[in-house]
Amino acid sequence: MTADNKTDAEWRAILSPEQYRILREKGTERAFTGKYWDHHARGFYRCAACGEPLFESSAKFDSGTGWPSFYQALKPGAVAEKTDTTHGMVRTEALCHKCGSHLGHVFPDGPAPTGMRYCINSASLSFEETGPQPGQD
Repeated sequence: MTADNKTDAEWRAILSPEQYRILREKGTERAFTGKYWDHHARGFYRCAACGEPLFESSAKFDSGTGWPSFYQALKPGAVAEKTDTTHGMVRTEALCHKCGSHLGHVFPDGPAPTGMRYCINSASLSFEETGPQPGQD
């Protein structure tokens, strides 16, 4: 993971207060409140901080958790992982490999083919649409 060399003031200038709280201070949004938890357009999800492509819509699934969930990253290494022992739990934190921003967490309870669930905050993402999902033309 390569850390972006932006200062705290620079991050605050480019991110909304909610994005800053989540991406830079490792916060989370409430379930079922983010703009992408029930989003079904076809395209790519990018890091809201640096624009790095992270996930493709074809890997998104409804986990029932209220956060956007993906069973795999766009490519190996796109999402960095780090052990998170905050809040009295041991979890795997998901981070943008390019700028080190907090995205959410990764859990081993997702669907096939990977069995993984990348549980990501909507505020950590931006979306680039590539067209309608098959069957929604």
